[in-house]
Amino acid sequence: MDRPDLELVQAIRQHGTLTAAARALGMAAPAATKRLASIEAALGLRLFQRTTRRVSPTAEGEAVCERATALLQGFEALESELRERRAEPSGPIRLAATFGFGRHWVGPALAAFQQRYPAVSVQLQLTEQLPDLAVEGFDGAIWLWHAPAQRASEWVSRPLARNQRVLVAAPSHLKQHGEPRTPQDLTQHPCLVVRENGGLADRRFDHWRLHPVDGSPALHVQVSGPLSSNSGEMVRDWCLQGHGIMLRSLWDIAPQLASGALVQVLPGWSMPDADIHWLAPYRAQVPRRIRLLVDHLAAQFRAEPWKLTPVSAAAPRGSRQKR
Repeated sequence: MDRPDLELVQAIRQHGTLTAAARALGMAAPAATKRLASIEAALGLRLFQRTTRRVSPTAEGEAVCERATALLQGFEALESELRERRAEPSGPIRLAATFGFGRHWVGPALAAFQQRYPAVSVQLQLTEQLPDLAVEGFDGAIWLWHAPAQRASEWVSRPLARNQRVLVAAPSHLKQHGEPRTPQDLTQHPCLVVRENGGLADRRFDHWRLHPVDGSPALHVQVSGPLSSNSGEMVRDWCLQGHGIMLRSLWDIAPQLASGALVQVLPGWSMPDADIHWLAPYRAQVPRRIRLLVDHLAAQFRAEPWKLTPVSAAAPRGSRQKR
């Protein structure tokens, strides 16, 4: 069977009569009848039962029609891809991203992509809560953490970069309060907590699950302090002013670590739960412009450009506890 044969059997099942199928394909009805007879003779099977009013597929015909649908979709996808390869990528892309990462890292990456493909237009919406991408018309999102479990089967997820949250403080805070030597010491220090909007009702933002670099079991530490906010930038400002220790993503504090405005404490511990992902509604045919964008983002972030050699306080600060 060749492609016209597949198109004929599919049209017959869809329209219910040979005359209607022939009309849809631009054929004469006698030609469609003759062609179907030739197909059935070659296969040695009857694909359709004929009556004066309707043509309906047999069990074998149903199986052929199902396979024909899949094969024809494959032909169409291949042709669409080849057309896209011949043409410059064009069209709109609508994206969502978190405020901080979107502003600092996604925005510049998108500007570079749009300069490379000037016929593509990009609309970026910064938001604190992950939208329902399909319902709200987004092509995808650059997001920290995985897709919610209830959406995992409906969305496509691709990791773009690893990231981790590390413990940092201003030198002035460590000079006044001393440097924690173990995770348990954090319970004796004022800590700054970010209470993200849209979190689960039973989520405890003052519980930090810290993982050691040597692969030992993680530790849960309940921290406390007089200052907390739903704004990560506000908490970062408090930390820079010396008001406490915070747990913050490397991508957000790389400049402050590099300048020494913040130093990493307990460098052997981190919370590696904030990797960056591409999330998108499932679609059978993904436009080339979106495939190119995802590859571009992966190339931009794969090297983790925000990652620095951990910096810890160099000088002793008060009494040090033994490990």
